[in-house]
Amino acid sequence: MSRSPSFSVKSEVNVKLDPESLQKWVVAFCIIRFDLEQGQLIEECYPPDCLTQDEELEVAFSSFPDSISQHQNRSSIHDCIFFFRLRRKGISQPRNVSSSEITEVDELSQNTNDSKLPRSKSSLGTKPMYMYGFVFNRQRHDERLRRGGEQKSVVILSHSPYSTVFKPLLQIMGPLYFDIGRRALEHIAAYVSMWPAPVPGKQMELPIGNALLKAHLPPVHSLPMDGETFSEESTSSMAPFLPNNQSVPQGLFHDSDLFGTFRGLLLQLWLLWELQLIGEPILIIAPTPPQCCEAVAGLVSLVAPLLCSVDFRPYFTIHDPEFSRLNALQDGATFPPMVLGVTNLFFLKALRNIPHIVSVGNPAVNRLAQTSRSSSGSVPGAPEGFGFRQLSLKKFSPSNLLNAVKLRRDGPLCLMTEHKEAIWSTYPAAMKPDTSILNRLIDAGLSPRVEESMSVVNNEILRRHFLELTTNFLAPFGPYFRTTTPSEGCSPFDEPSRPQFSADEFLANLSTRGPGKFLAKRMRSNWLDLYRRFLKGPNFMPWFQRRCAVAEQEQHRLWRQARMNSDVPRLMSKMPELEVVDLFNAIERHLLREMELQESRRAFVDSVATCQKLKGDLLTVFNVLPKDMQQLLLLNPQRASLLRGSPEPTKLPGRPLVQVGVVSPR
Repeated sequence: MSRSPSFSVKSEVNVKLDPESLQKWVVAFCIIRFDLEQGQLIEECYPPDCLTQDEELEVAFSSFPDSISQHQNRSSIHDCIFFFRLRRKGISQPRNVSSSEITEVDELSQNTNDSKLPRSKSSLGTKPMYMYGFVFNRQRHDERLRRGGEQKSVVILSHSPYSTVFKPLLQIMGPLYFDIGRRALEHIAAYVSMWPAPVPGKQMELPIGNALLKAHLPPVHSLPMDGETFSEESTSSMAPFLPNNQSVPQGLFHDSDLFGTFRGLLLQLWLLWELQLIGEPILIIAPTPPQCCEAVAGLVSLVAPLLCSVDFRPYFTIHDPEFSRLNALQDGATFPPMVLGVTNLFFLKALRNIPHIVSVGNPAVNRLAQTSRSSSGSVPGAPEGFGFRQLSLKKFSPSNLLNAVKLRRDGPLCLMTEHKEAIWSTYPAAMKPDTSILNRLIDAGLSPRVEESMSVVNNEILRRHFLELTTNFLAPFGPYFRTTTPSEGCSPFDEPSRPQFSADEFLANLSTRGPGKFLAKRMRSNWLDLYRRFLKGPNFMPWFQRRCAVAEQEQHRLWRQARMNSDVPRLMSKMPELEVVDLFNAIERHLLREMELQESRRAFVDSVATCQKLKGDLLTVFNVLPKDMQQLLLLNPQRASLLRGSPEPTKLPGRPLVQVGVVSPR
């Protein structure tokens, strides 16, 4: 983030709110106060009347830290930033998108207005399933007040998980609100409405007053397709191909601090990667909301570039409507695939069916960052959640081994008496920790200035490794995403179908040829079980169908371009009469498809030219057919209307010259 030392609103600029543009980034800005008699109350919501009453309650309950999670801090003012994720009411789980529902994207459309791009049928009239809330919470301790203090939260609600934008924006907006009040909401909303529309995968420069936010948005292939279909998604960003520029973000929450969050559990990162990959339920416990949010975000980012389809909740409370359903699960019942970040230890007893529990963070890290600039780009006085956590890098020793055995024996309920970093799971991991990666990590000791620099380096090392690990794991699926192009002399009108996927056949072939050189030396003998679990898990099918759809639309684009450049008379010169009839039928199908796209307003920018080319090709083929065949074809009124108009006669070697313009059937 780039910002001026002191933020101020440009008073000389007349900034007006554009509600439609604002909705591309933000649903609403809220101010929520904790009232001793009435509980959480929404004091302000801007723009007004954009939330239902149920949504207001959920947002209000999710916008405050649990009181027990903040008991360590007794400073006069404590600020923290965290975020939550809520399921929107009345919106059902989106079904997987099939390749037939995504229309192909022509490369010529990339320079046109978005409204001219083809859109998925499934995206029309749908709303995003989840809403994200980014919170700036201020707790002010004052013995003169009732209960010794007060707290308020400034909340940004959005349908998009753009943490690289909204967290820095909160650093400006939060303090500004406590300085000038409601006017801060109006000013910030007006500036946000002036921003250009978000472009996934690109670095955006977003002016806000006299400050400038520079944020790299997550790529389109990592974003859910429950609201918008991004037509710019292409095979260039498609796993399982390792990206050329690995510095460009390849998944959600690429700004999360992997090293700082899991520093006490580095040897377990490969286990966590597996659990997230196959969509296992995970409960993450941390002392504070910023710490549990960072851990959940880190887990989601760990499997990039895989599309994460597991329901993740960075900050989950007992007031969430999902809690009653989870709490009602009977002993032995299967827990749904979720990643829950919590600070309330009550969840240890309430969610006893959850199979994997991770404890992260340090209760002592509950103060404002003291460093001049954190690894995620914060500035002096930045709220907790942005600074590098001063956690010691644990070395192997017999005492550490004994402590680990004791933790496993005592179980996660030992956290009720003392917080410790640990993992409780009986999952048989297939991946071995890569000690060569751990040896490259730098432990800078206790120097804060060096620590934050080393955190950036260590995060880069870890993120590159797990990006390569995930990409190599997904590589065996590559043949299903390959595109074909018509070879020289072949008809571009007979486009082949995509290869069908069979899980049993895939596993049998993979067992024969092995996982590949990169994974073979890192996996244990049960490596095939990991693929088997992945195929049955919640992440595979949405990712696989979406990748197939992208590959199919790319193949459509290539074959469509080949049809535009085809020389039909030359193609027919080598065909027997029966194949010419098949060619006529194929051209007719493509022409009707193009006309259907025009009627549904999903046509390409060059659709008119394409229709003219196909009509000309159809007439060209029609003119070389025998007259009795022509009469038979014209019995169809729709086909007869397509053939109106008379092109130049076509003469093929060894065939009689026949010209038919408009022939009326008898």
